Amino acid sequence: MSKKILIVDDAAFMRMMIKDILTKNGYEVVGEAENGTKAIEKFKELSPDLVIMDITMPELDGIAAVKEIKKIDGDSKIIMCSAMGQQAMVIESIQAGARDFIVKPFQAERVVEAVKKVLG
Repeated sequence: MSKKILIVDDAAFMRMMIKDILTKNGYEVVGEAENGTKAIEKFKELSPDLVIMDITMPELDGIAAVKEIKKIDGDSKIIMCSAMGQQAMVIESIQAGARDFIVKPFQAERVVEAVKKVLG
């Protein structure tokens, strides 16, 4: 059975890029969300194996969403995405419970490597 992944990013083209990389590598994208609030709803609804979450989003940012998802499921697996130069946010997201992070602009190999590492 392929692993189910939820993609969270406020930019539709970023979600599309990540989805494309993942589906080409045999993963199933079960849902997408454009902000942290929707990410939490989708997480409850879909129970994905992995969440790939942007940090900077409207309504509820990625770090706040990670903390909420971790309350729902302490074993949830989350990979954060951030643009260059957001090291402090990356550290904060790891402390909040994220397992790894990928930096934008994405390299397909790095996305797949992070997903494989986190999903084991």
